[in-house]
Amino acid sequence: MLSRAATLLGQRAAQELDVELMSSPGFSIDQLMELAGLSVACAIAAVWPPAARLLLVCGPGNNGGDGLVASRHLYHFGYKPTVLYPKPPKDDGAGTLYKNLLAQLDDLNITVLTDAPDTFDSKDYDVVVDAVFGFSFDPTRGFREPFDKVMNCLVDTDVPVAAVDIPSGWHVEKGDITGTGYMPEMLISLTAPKQCATHFTGPHHFLGGRFVPPHIANKYNITGLPGYPGVEQCVRLPPFEPEVPGGEDCKI
Repeated sequence: MLSRAATLLGQRAAQELDVELMSSPGFSIDQLMELAGLSVACAIAAVWPPAARLLLVCGPGNNGGDGLVASRHLYHFGYKPTVLYPKPPKDDGAGTLYKNLLAQLDDLNITVLTDAPDTFDSKDYDVVVDAVFGFSFDPTRGFREPFDKVMNCLVDTDVPVAAVDIPSGWHVEKGDITGTGYMPEMLISLTAPKQCATHFTGPHHFLGGRFVPPHIANKYNITGLPGYPGVEQCVRLPPFEPEVPGGEDCKI
């Protein structure tokens, strides 16, 4: 069991850690996406075989970028990825990064859908990867088009879902506060689990993001987590210990 003394990041700490990675050691956003996306691909490969048909559902932000990168790595791992990218990137600024990632998928002849289907059906896909919303999303504001339809598909699908960092629509600290009933089969936490991970009850929880420098890990007190084995880019996390009345999680 994973001790509740293990570090769990709240929204503010997760945002500040991201900013610090790009300022102190000087990672660029595309570097972080590349490393995070590789971690996501490795976690999926640890559970599902290369013959699996994958649908990677990617949102408009950094979480979606992780999904775009993961789809490229999964293609090279021997999987058959299809990408759903409902909101096109802007023509300038950060949009250039996403356009480049999409161009890389096009170069591999990976199908990119822009219109969400009515359902994510097991006749078409073996695994769905949820890379829609990350830790900056506020579920109390609801879901705007076209992601309202996407969220309905995620909630209702009979296909196993692997969620990147946070199950989309969950509150980063409190979990499924809007009562959707959405529970993915896999959660891939990046850098450190977020506080909502204690509400995750699926069978597969992995940690990825093997790039946090020691001085940042120490600053954010990232402790109590298993080490990465060998050269692996992800590590399986055991379930959290049951909550003890009066006990405290290590929340940051």
